[in-house]
This record gives sequence, C-alpha cells and structure tokens, in this order.
Amino acid sequence: MKRLTFLATLAAIATTVFAQDDLVKQAQKLSDKGEFEEAIKVITPALTSDQTADKAQAWNTLSNIYYNKFTSLDKIGAEYKVKQSGPQCDSTEMYNSIIEAYKAASKCDEYDSQLNDKGKAKLKYRKESQERYLNGRFQLIFAGQYFHGIKDDDSALKAWGLYVETANDPMFTGLDMSNDQNRSLIAYYAGLLAYQAKDFKAAAKYAEIAAQDPERAADANEIVLFSKRDGAKTAEDSISYVNTLKELHKQHPEEERYFNMLQNYYVGTGNMNELGRWAEEEIAMNANNKMAWALKGEVEMNTQKWDEAVKSYQKAAEIDPTFVQVIFNSGVCLNSKAIELKDKLADKNTGGLTTENVNKVKAILTEAKGYLEKSRELDPSQEKVKWAYPLYQIYYSLGDKAKSAEMEALLGN
Repeated sequence: MKRLTFLATLAAIATTVFAQDDLVKQAQKLSDKGEFEEAIKVITPALTSDQTADKAQAWNTLSNIYYNKFTSLDKIGAEYKVKQSGPQCDSTEMYNSIIEAYKAASKCDEYDSQLNDKGKAKLKYRKESQERYLNGRFQLIFAGQYFHGIKDDDSALKAWGLYVETANDPMFTGLDMSNDQNRSLIAYYAGLLAYQAKDFKAAAKYAEIAAQDPERAADANEIVLFSKRDGAKTAEDSISYVNTLKELHKQHPEEERYFNMLQNYYVGTGNMNELGRWAEEEIAMNANNKMAWALKGEVEMNTQKWDEAVKSYQKAAEIDPTFVQVIFNSGVCLNSKAIELKDKLADKNTGGLTTENVNKVKAILTEAKGYLEKSRELDPSQEKVKWAYPLYQIYYSLGDKAKSAEMEALLGN
C-alpha cells in the first residue's frame, strides 16, 4: 500500500512538471498566432513555478512573445505611415513590449548561464539573444523618447535606465560594448529624470556614467553632487557627498562652483573647526585663493584671535585690494582688540588708564581707523559693509570730535 502511494506521488509530481512545461509550448503557439495577451497569461505561472524544468526556456519564450508583439505593432505603425489608413499602432503597448522583451531575455540569460552538475553552462539562448538585442536594445532609446514626449517620465526612466545598464549585461559577454556613442547621453537623461523623481541613488549612478564623457562631465557631475547632497540621510552619506565634491574640486580647480558648494556646506554646518581645517586645505592647494584666506580669517575672528584674523584678512586683501569685506573685518578685529586691551589694562579700582596704556590702546585704534577709512573709500554707499558705526566708535575714542560728529550725522543721530 505504501509503495502504491509513493508511486502515485511520483506520478503526480511528473504530471505537474509536464503540465508546467506544456504551458511554455502552449504560450509559444499562441504567440505564433498573434494572441500575445493570452500567451502571456498562459506562460506566467511557469516563470516562477518550482515545477518548471527549464526556467531559461520559459523566460526565453516570454521574451519571444513580447518581441513578436513589438514587431507586430511596429509593422502596423509602418503600414499606417505608408497608407495613411487602416489600424493605428498603439505606441505605448509597442514600447512597453520591447522593454519587457529585453527584461525577459536578461532573466533567461540568468538561468541559462547557471552551472550544471559538471560545472558548465550550456548557454542555449545567449547567441540568439545577442543577435536580437545587440541592435534591438536601441529601441529602448526610442521608447524613452516616446514616453518622455507623453510626459510619462517613470516609463521613460525605465527605458533609458535599462538601455544604460544593458552595456554591462552578462547577456552580451564576449561582445565589445565600448563603442556605444549614445550611452553617456542617455545616462545623463536618465540621471536627470531620476533626480527629478527624487530617486537620488539611481540619479547618481547614471550621472556618474555620463560624467565619463568629457563633453558632458560638468553637467553630469552636478547631478551626482546634488543627488548625493539631497539624498543624504546619514553622516556617512554627507561624508560621501563632501568627499566627491572635494575630489571634483581637486580635478577641476578652475570650476568655481565646486569651491562655492564646499563653502556653502562648511559654512552651513556652523562648525568653525571644520571650516577652519577646510580653509587651511584650500590655502595649501592654492595660496592665491582669496576666499580661503577670508574664511580662515572669519574662523579666527569668531574665536577672538584678532591678530591671526587680521593677518589672514591682509593676505586676502593682498590678492584682491578691492576686497572691501576683509579690509572692513580687519578694522573691526583691531577695534575689538583695542576694547579688549583697554579692559585688561584698566585700573581695577578707578577704571582709568596710565598714559602709557592709553597710548597702547590708541595705537591699535589708529591702525583700525586706517582699515575702516579704506572701507569707506572702497564702499562709500555702504552697500557691502556698514563702516559708519565702527568708525564713529574709533573717532570718539580717539577724541576726534569733528569726525565723530560727521559719523553721527551719517547714522542719523
């Protein structure tokens, strides 16, 4: 009795296996008759069933069905263009079919390349797929153009992304895919669509491929950077963004945008230590970078290192004598230094200063005055820096009544 039950189970398993494989044959016959939708329905269970003996064959058949559907619709479209009558092609169905045809062929190759018990792959379908899709994959470009034209950018991204990725598909092993002149352009478009869809990981991936082409490297690298910046969720993501930006800045020092983006990042963090370290790095890379010296001075000014700040600002002003902001900041630093020194030297009981100490403070104030008066000369309308009040303070402290009154009038006092 047990033996009969066992044999019955074997028979059931065999029947199931044959049934799944029979679905593949049925689907192919339906496809040959042009009944593509029914063929897809029939074969679908065999694609994932554990009872399907030859998964590669099943996926190859699905690829055939979709490809035949594509060519059938393409033929309808070509005939309509010639005759201007008869049935019209459903372009959406046509281009979706070539996308699905390629995806099925790639899946077929995945199963087809699996090693057997002897450690070898038979590769029954690879040659056929290569012959069909080496040139057929260019239809993915047209598919992307069509979908983008009807404002279906999700489908356009699917088509263009698939085109870009096909260059590295194992299905094309043994073929030279390096001469594809369209890949970098399509990768750029795919990156742009992915960024707009907020799929920042995909955007960076495609844009990095596009950036390998010198003609569009600058624009593609911008997508990479914005994708890494906007897609950053962890500290590691932020580090990756900054490191990528630094590398691009190092490779293309003439591109001011990379420096500006780094500046925005470090200033935006509010971390003076990090900003200071980065400014030092920039100065080491290019000692004639006036903005790096200015940022170094800003960090030193914020930490009340007045003399160091003035030296850094002076370096920036040597590079650009019209850089009024650093000239103004030099005066502000020295004014702050004078106030600090005055408080330090003041008598603890009376708050007064000896003549010697008064002269020390006045010497610093006089130096500060020179920088602020230069600021006034460069920016008389105070559009860039507000020099009137600190100049008033200095004139007042130095006892220059006429000029302090002039500043009061400017200030509206």
